[in-house]
Amino acid sequence: MDGMSLDPGIAARLKRNPEGLVPAIAQQYDTGEVLMLAWMNDEALHRTLTTGRATYWSRSRSELWVKGDTSGHVQHVKAVALDCDGDTVLVKVDQVGAACHTGDHTCFDAAPLEIPVG
Repeated sequence: MDGMSLDPGIAARLKRNPEGLVPAIAQQYDTGEVLMLAWMNDEALHRTLTTGRATYWSRSRSELWVKGDTSGHVQHVKAVALDCDGDTVLVKVDQVGAACHTGDHTCFDAAPLEIPVG
């Protein structure tokens, strides 16, 4: 990690799953639209905070990935917050292009689930 690591105060607040990960919600900073959910380890969060580019942990590839490095669909970080329990990260970003790997603007563009009215 280039001799750098996550601030100990932030690291102490995180509640990680058994794999050492926390879910990270990416949200468009100016509209509030939820774009995607990904995972972060300490290094991904450190890089996100220090580079201004959203960085995540790929569970399928077991490696860090910087959003947009291959697709060009970059997430420029505007703000980062932990939830009250320290078990979820909110990353407010300026999304360039599609957030979803399918090419959709958001990963939540699919048809909404039906809710029975009762």
